[in-house]
Amino acid sequence: MQILFLALMFVLGAIFGSFLCCQVRRLHEGQRRRVTTTKEHQKVASDALTVRSIKRQLPHRSICLHCKKQLNWYDNIPIISWLILRGRCRFCHQKIGLAELISELSVSLAFLAIGFHFLQEAHAFTPNILAPFPTITPMNWAIFIITLLLTISLAFLAIYDGLYGELPSLCLTISAICAIILVILQVGDSFLVVGFFDSQIAIQKILMPILSSALFGGIYLALYFVSKGKWVGDGDWLLAGIIGLALGHPWLSLVALFIANLLATIIMYPAVKGKKNHQIYFGPFLVLAFVITYVFSSFLISVI
Repeated sequence: MQILFLALMFVLGAIFGSFLCCQVRRLHEGQRRRVTTTKEHQKVASDALTVRSIKRQLPHRSICLHCKKQLNWYDNIPIISWLILRGRCRFCHQKIGLAELISELSVSLAFLAIGFHFLQEAHAFTPNILAPFPTITPMNWAIFIITLLLTISLAFLAIYDGLYGELPSLCLTISAICAIILVILQVGDSFLVVGFFDSQIAIQKILMPILSSALFGGIYLALYFVSKGKWVGDGDWLLAGIIGLALGHPWLSLVALFIANLLATIIMYPAVKGKKNHQIYFGPFLVLAFVITYVFSSFLISVI
């Protein structure tokens, strides 16, 4: 049952990765159509072009971005369809691009890692394939579900930032709400484990995530002001603060900060080498660093 659970997490992650990438493109296309193509490129479209009318213009099914033909259901199977079609449209044979495949693989692996971490934290994982699924407390399930919702929201931000260099404020707000709920649930879970209310434990459990958020977000905010927006974007510090809050410990924030910048340097350096004033979008690296740090959080806390 545990192996089936982890397999289900991988499949759900691939489905959500495909869905999120599609919704990112729909949202960006909708926003683009709301702005007129006047000479100044600054005026907003007339009131007749409402958000509702824009949504009616957008396709409700996935289409090829080149030939605009609607894709069949068997061409929308996450990961598998991309590999079978070799990254090209069945109709016009133009390249689909790597964004869809990367999104599906990344979110599926993130779900798989978080599912494994969930079983480990609940002291429920066993390599025995025939072992029954263990009994897990409702609070642990609640923390797990909120963590998945937070991961979905962060994945949307990572995909949007990676494709268009922007972090939608609405999704940032949703991520912040999920992070706050996660902290509240973790505080409540600590009292259930102890068996009684302790004001010192409450202060520590609440104060540490706040310090973590202030540290992670503050560093990126300082980088934003020092570089006048050249090093990091104006939404990166908000995303970093949300991730710091969800991680819940300043040490974990520092680890995530190191991982995010290390990954950005390794992956993006060949692309920006020799280019001037080329800004790196840190959203995908911050989210990836969050998943890695969260999954290994118990080990990282134990070493300090």
